[in-house]
Amino acid sequence: MNEIDTKKALQVIDEVKKVIIGKDGCIYKVMAALLARGHILIEDIPGVGKTTMALAFSKAMSLTQSRMQFTPDVLPSDVTGYFMYENGKFQFHEGPIFCHLFLADEINRTSPKTQSALLEVMEEGTVTVDAVTKPVPEPFLVMATQNPIGSAGTQMLPESQLDRFIVKISMGYPSPEQEIAIMKNRHISDPMESVQPVISAKDIIYMQMIVEKTYIHDLIYQYIVQLIQATRNHEMIQVGVSPRGTLAVAKMAKAYAFLRERDYVVPDDVSDVFKDVAVHRIVLNAKARISKMTAEQILDSIIKSIKKPTAER
Repeated sequence: MNEIDTKKALQVIDEVKKVIIGKDGCIYKVMAALLARGHILIEDIPGVGKTTMALAFSKAMSLTQSRMQFTPDVLPSDVTGYFMYENGKFQFHEGPIFCHLFLADEINRTSPKTQSALLEVMEEGTVTVDAVTKPVPEPFLVMATQNPIGSAGTQMLPESQLDRFIVKISMGYPSPEQEIAIMKNRHISDPMESVQPVISAKDIIYMQMIVEKTYIHDLIYQYIVQLIQATRNHEMIQVGVSPRGTLAVAKMAKAYAFLRERDYVVPDDVSDVFKDVAVHRIVLNAKARISKMTAEQILDSIIKSIKKPTAER
């Protein structure tokens, strides 16, 4: 693996940090998800910087981006595009999905029919309208935000769509010190103007190819499966992580290895990504709710209960 490639990815992270203060972990996870060819779900309250982070990433990577505010009246054609009869023939008008980085804002406020319009493009990288299939640009990343369940006008995403997101993260409120820094940072000028493009779309595609070739030892594969099986056999989990989730853990672990300047995965790469990959894929049962256990707490206990493989094993 070329260390220069990793340094380019880390430069993107540094550029985004100019705008997003105190959320280094979230920025790191978004970069890893992009390298793993995955999509990101951010569950958080409005106003914590989700949209700003997406814009900063697109600028630092020289990517085209579109933002769409999902409301109950948004139609699938508003997302994917549509055919219109013009000048004696049907012309296709592309929707906002035809970009490198698509920000789907408050995705759980729109109808299930519109939510499902994203499924094909997230999984296949193509859009089908009136039996005509068109590819979206590469690389392609959907960064969707959703308000916490119970907020006004929200409805839960179907499990099939949740499973399409490689990770779910939460930015959360900044600390008092970070909030002061944010105000000072925006007092004179817009920090977004200081973000410089450091890589191109071709660079990202090349990095993604390197990440895919990252080596995983059989013991690491076994460790991943042990963690996944633990979610399926846990007394407080009704539905465990799917096989798609298993693949997602491996992909994210490879991306973490790349960002840590390695061409092989170690157990810490797996344990560091496991919770973000699994948290939105499990369904808790009544026992967990009665015990007031959260998905995060249960996944933390699973990580602690499974012994990490070592060279001696």
